[in-house]
This record gives sequence, structure tokens and C-alpha cells, in this order.
Amino acid sequence: MHDPVSDLLTRIRNAGMARHPKVSVPHSKLKESVANILRDEGYVSDVTVDGTKQRNIVISLKYNGRQPVIAGLRQISTPGLRRYVRSAEIPRVLGGMGVAIVSTPKGVMTGSAARKSNLGGELVCYVW
Repeated sequence: MHDPVSDLLTRIRNAGMARHPKVSVPHSKLKESVANILRDEGYVSDVTVDGTKQRNIVISLKYNGRQPVIAGLRQISTPGLRRYVRSAEIPRVLGGMGVAIVSTPKGVMTGSAARKSNLGGELVCYVW
């Protein structure tokens, strides 16, 4: 797989459009951190890690009626063009209605948490 984060975001986006209750993705620490942030921010209902030999992350999606809670996902930093920001440059997604996910030296966190901790890093994606 060339870009694991884009694979995670695409699988979540496609499962939401197809109204699947769960989506499974291959495990990595970065993908698990992004999925846990989505759970903590209320975009997905549950994140579990299954399997012993070949581990998978199982993400349970949330819906408002028939519409998925996640209206959009956009990857910002790609393998061909990494995007790094300082703490003062972390953007507010949809005027604060969305979440920017940032990979900092202290771990993966939301943009608002990175701003409060005065940490910059790689801007991974936007979720709204």
C-alpha cells in the first residue's frame, strides 16, 4: 500500500456512502490514532482492534437517520507533498465545525489540542 492514511479515509468515506455499519482496515499505529480521534470527537461510534497475527481496525460508523455523521474527509499531507504547520498556522475547519488532525512530536491530536499545547506538526487531514 502506497499511502495508508488515504486508504483509511477512502474506506471510511466509501462505507459511509454505502451505509455500511462497520468498516475494517489493516492496522497501523497512525491509522489507529486517527480512528481514536474520530471516536473521541463523535464522528464514529466505536473503534476496536481485532486479530492476533494479522491485526485489523474495525470502525463502527454513526448515522443521523440515513445520512452519515461524517460529511467529508480530506487528506492534506500526502507522501508526495508533506504539509507542515506551526501551532499558530493550524487552520480551523469550517470555522470550528470540523476537526483538523495533526501529527505532532507528542502524538497525533486534533488541531485545537495542538494549538493549546503550542505544538506544530504534519497536517494529516480535515474531517467535517
